[in-house]
Amino acid sequence: MNTTMHARGGAAMRLGGLVRKEFLQILRDPSSIAIAFLLPVVLLLIFGYGVSLDAKHVPIAVVVDQPGADTASFTGAFYHSRYFTPHPLPDMAAATHALMAGRVEAIVRLRSDFARQLRGNRGAPIQLIVNGVDANSARLIQGYVDGVWIGWLAQRARSAGQVLDIPVQLEQRVWFNSELRSRNYLVPGLIAVIMTLIGALLTAMVVAREWERGTMEALLVTPVAMREILLGKLIPYFLLGMGGMGLSVGMAVWLFQVPLRGSVTVLFACAALFLLAALGMGLLISIVARNQFVAGQAAIITTFLPAFILSGFVFDIGSMPQVVQWITHIVAARYFVFILQTVFLAGDLWHIILPNALALILMAAFFLGLARRRARKRLE
Repeated sequence: MNTTMHARGGAAMRLGGLVRKEFLQILRDPSSIAIAFLLPVVLLLIFGYGVSLDAKHVPIAVVVDQPGADTASFTGAFYHSRYFTPHPLPDMAAATHALMAGRVEAIVRLRSDFARQLRGNRGAPIQLIVNGVDANSARLIQGYVDGVWIGWLAQRARSAGQVLDIPVQLEQRVWFNSELRSRNYLVPGLIAVIMTLIGALLTAMVVAREWERGTMEALLVTPVAMREILLGKLIPYFLLGMGGMGLSVGMAVWLFQVPLRGSVTVLFACAALFLLAALGMGLLISIVARNQFVAGQAAIITTFLPAFILSGFVFDIGSMPQVVQWITHIVAARYFVFILQTVFLAGDLWHIILPNALALILMAAFFLGLARRRARKRLE
């Protein structure tokens, strides 16, 4: 009994010494602290302020062949829309040149017979030319122009004491992100990418660094077990990663005003599961590579890029080819992105959170178990 307790006490002391050594190494190496705390700030500021999927204040050219009261009323609707910044131009040649030069994204043209046809039975056609290089933006612009057109017709009918005769009335409700702010969608997803970088990139180089500096050989001749060495690497970077998670969530809620409708406890519990999976991936890469440069490159290619492209953070998984959709199931960030967007925007929806959390548990167990299997206390 005493021997067992002594062995456990010795293991705890050795593990404590390894954790302390790793924390001292982190303090001596500013790059680890920069990755954990400076990188989230930079990425969140870039994506939060610099990247937007919203089409607002779109520059459009407005060409009126024959100005009048009706054309002025219609074009005025564009000036009162937050989605457009109209630029009146004298003719189609000038508007086409502006579109080709990239100064405007669309052209709205009212022909000379607009007022006459408006009062006819067939109605007045409006010419809309949209820059289709970015297909998503083109579809948004077209939809916004349709909205301005319908709104103007309704206003015109009310002014005449009439009711706009539209066979189908659309009553829309937007759930979870009623303001349609792309920031509310991007920032939670970005947290998954940040946690991938923190977890995988940091641990991808810790064991490789020990091999490069020759300190791994010194560790191998000590009574320290391999599992204690791995735990000594994981614990400090797990705490560092959770600190980065707290910073990211704080910036999302207080700086970018992203609503957090779910439980903070659930959010951080799922973050811990994902961080364990990311740490396991990074540790496995580090054990196999034994070279910091190779380990860093492998971590970026195998963890960061899939997290950025295949997690649903920016690109909709449902729009991907079926084969690519199957591949996304082996990307851990996919499950964490679903959890983040659900907890932030919808709340604690357990039928979404639990299956994705279970997937994270399985992936964490797989990568940590594989890393432990590949880590052997010998030089070859």
